[in-house]
Amino acid sequence: MADVISTSTNEPVALRLIDREFLIACPPEEREGLLEAANFLDRKMRELRTHAKTPGFDRLAVLAAISITHEYLQLQKRPVANTNNNVSEPGIAEGLATLRRKLEAALDTQLK
Repeated sequence: MADVISTSTNEPVALRLIDREFLIACPPEEREGLLEAANFLDRKMRELRTHAKTPGFDRLAVLAAISITHEYLQLQKRPVANTNNNVSEPGIAEGLATLRRKLEAALDTQLK
């Protein structure tokens, strides 16, 4: 019950999503990224299955796709560092400043 997507120089990679196996052909250099993406999707689908009223595979796949796409689009809308390497989002800047202070204190303790 495996689906195969293939092209001429690609090698099939077995992916397991919940209780189904899929063979997806990809170039050898993309294998690791494909496995990482499949593991992420499997975790998301399992997470959604715990809260779903009707946890069919197709429904979970669609819910996971919508959830992941929503997260991706939200990340795209976030401000990024400006050209002066300053973080333009206050929460991130504050967190980095706290981390820097902790690192400096730890280094001062180590050097004394």
